[in-house]
Amino acid sequence: MDRITKSHGGGGAHMRALISDIFKSKFGNPELDKLNDFAAVTLPTNRIALSTDSFVVEPWEFPGGNIGDLAICGTVNDVAMSGAKPLYLTAGFILPEGFLISDLEKIVDAMALRAEEAGVVIVSGDTKVVDPGSGPFINTAGVGVIETELEIAGSSAKDGDAVIITGHVGSHGIAVLSKRESIGFGTEVLSDVAPLSGLIAALVDDGLELHVLRDPTRGGVAEALNEIASQSGVEIEIDDNLIPMEQGVLSACELLGYDPLHIANEGCALVILPADQAERALEVMKTQRYGVHATIIGKVSDGAPRVTAKTLLGSRRLVDSPSGELLPRIC
Repeated sequence: MDRITKSHGGGGAHMRALISDIFKSKFGNPELDKLNDFAAVTLPTNRIALSTDSFVVEPWEFPGGNIGDLAICGTVNDVAMSGAKPLYLTAGFILPEGFLISDLEKIVDAMALRAEEAGVVIVSGDTKVVDPGSGPFINTAGVGVIETELEIAGSSAKDGDAVIITGHVGSHGIAVLSKRESIGFGTEVLSDVAPLSGLIAALVDDGLELHVLRDPTRGGVAEALNEIASQSGVEIEIDDNLIPMEQGVLSACELLGYDPLHIANEGCALVILPADQAERALEVMKTQRYGVHATIIGKVSDGAPRVTAKTLLGSRRLVDSPSGELLPRIC
């Protein structure tokens, strides 16, 4: 049998075979191998971080990754943005009838590799099969331990803080768009999807006074910064000239009339901390695989909650949250 059928979600022999031959063989670990409907795990601290996310990207495979990469990295990053060390994930699959099992294996292989890279273990899961015509979809939930005393939150940005972006902006959204619409931009743009747990752990371990961590996914950097400005009651000022961006992303945005700050990212983070620690933070980030392009892009100041940007011409513009659905199903 080379395709998913309703029987694969029906609780019988075919479902047991799917779990054994694909999920257990790729994700196998002592807790998952028990095949319970729960996972009993040990957490070495009283403070934990929890997150859950659902992934419905269309198409499910794109330059630089697939929905499996997103499912692991997206939840790992959400947990890591609290300053926590991600430890365990669950994975729920909603598969369309007729989906190729070989394609499911591509997704599961990507998940296994990203989980190993992030140092997390997939300990429980579920599978449902639905009528053909949509999907695959994946839901993941993650738990991690918070070992720092810092209260890292969107409400913690302070006057005088520096704003850092850890990598290139806009690559994921443009990569998905290029595959979906078969558009070329002179050079191939690859998704930036990546687990950021190691990068964040390096910052925490260095003892930096981190105030805010945020991964700018849907809505991009513009939405993330507007959320932080509103939560903290501050003005955030950035500089368009300092935003790190691949040439293909810039070309695509110029061609299509998009603001790069509205485009989704899946492998970079916003880091806000005291300005006198910003250079040290950059030094730490640049020792990490996903921090080599880290850049200080702005500052936090007292003022009405808003985000502004210095333009290429030297004027200043208001950076609004995106309106409507710019790129459907980018994660």
